[in-house]
Amino acid sequence: MGEKPCVLILGGCGFIGRHLVSHLLENDAVKKICVADKSIPQLSWLNEEHKKLYDDERVEFRQADLVKQTHVDRAFKMDEYSFDYVVNLAAETEYGQSDEVYKEHVYQLSINCAKKAAECKIKRYIEVSTAQVYSSDKKASDEGSKTAPWTCIGKFKHEVENELKNIEGLNYVIVRPAIVYGIGDEKGLTPRLIVAAVYKQLKEKMKLLWTKDLQMNTVHVQDVVRALWYMCQNGQSGEVYNLADSGETTQGKISDLVCQIFDIQYDFFGSVISNMAKLNMSSVVQDSNEKHLQPWSEACSNDQIVHTPLSPYLDKELLYNNHTHINGTKITKLGFEYTKPELKVDELRAVVADYVKLGVFPKTLMS
Repeated sequence: MGEKPCVLILGGCGFIGRHLVSHLLENDAVKKICVADKSIPQLSWLNEEHKKLYDDERVEFRQADLVKQTHVDRAFKMDEYSFDYVVNLAAETEYGQSDEVYKEHVYQLSINCAKKAAECKIKRYIEVSTAQVYSSDKKASDEGSKTAPWTCIGKFKHEVENELKNIEGLNYVIVRPAIVYGIGDEKGLTPRLIVAAVYKQLKEKMKLLWTKDLQMNTVHVQDVVRALWYMCQNGQSGEVYNLADSGETTQGKISDLVCQIFDIQYDFFGSVISNMAKLNMSSVVQDSNEKHLQPWSEACSNDQIVHTPLSPYLDKELLYNNHTHINGTKITKLGFEYTKPELKVDELRAVVADYVKLGVFPKTLMS
């Protein structure tokens, strides 16, 4: 057995990053973890378990805005040890921003870090992209399928992917996860959990655009971080790997599970009405979000919740009839196994329970 590796996690205070830190420490897999993030751990809405990770002597935190080259240099600085692997989880994750924001905080940030990784002769650089780079039709996409990004984040992630091959000396692997869920998720399935909670408060049936058959494939965050670590040591440089469970998750299944949790009914508007709504999507989405935001705000106020990172807001980019349908089996042919083969209600309950315990989700909505 050789010496354990040292790992740099860019964006390590985020949803996936905190789980990756936890996974590496729990499995005693590394000598050192350096977390570089613009947000400090104390302000990153970490639960108690994840906060304690930073008490471990193997973990070092470096505050860094990786859009700035001087901050990239700081993140990659190697004195007492050198990094073997770098995992890039740093990027703008808010939907509905301008192209200029994404160009800087997705594309430029990632290229800055990738070039630095090549300069430092990192053994492997993992670029975490998104399944939103694929065509949004109903057919399942594998790694060689047509790309046609259908969100702005997907568009700029795709540009990053294309540029990586031009960076001389960079040993890299790209992963494209489906919708990632689990404790700490804010942008994946959690908005739908919050919307369901709002309809419980309103005592109304939850109605959604399109149909139950809209593909919304998922992958649990624990499987994502296991796959990221697996990719550090396996797979071919320059290869792409999808990450998705085998559960073929759809909008119908997600709706069924979230409504079980909050004991409400749901229905779909169907394709005809949804296509009519599509003609004036901005207005439809604005009305919908206004309907949800007010009762959510009231519920938070009633529970004395002053600050929360959670919101029922759904950007219109995510509300079109775009399928997230990918085949995640290529990585399994290397020997990787998913531990969460399908989305289950208990995993979603755990997300809500964790946020209730953290004091950012109204407990009264669970009673």
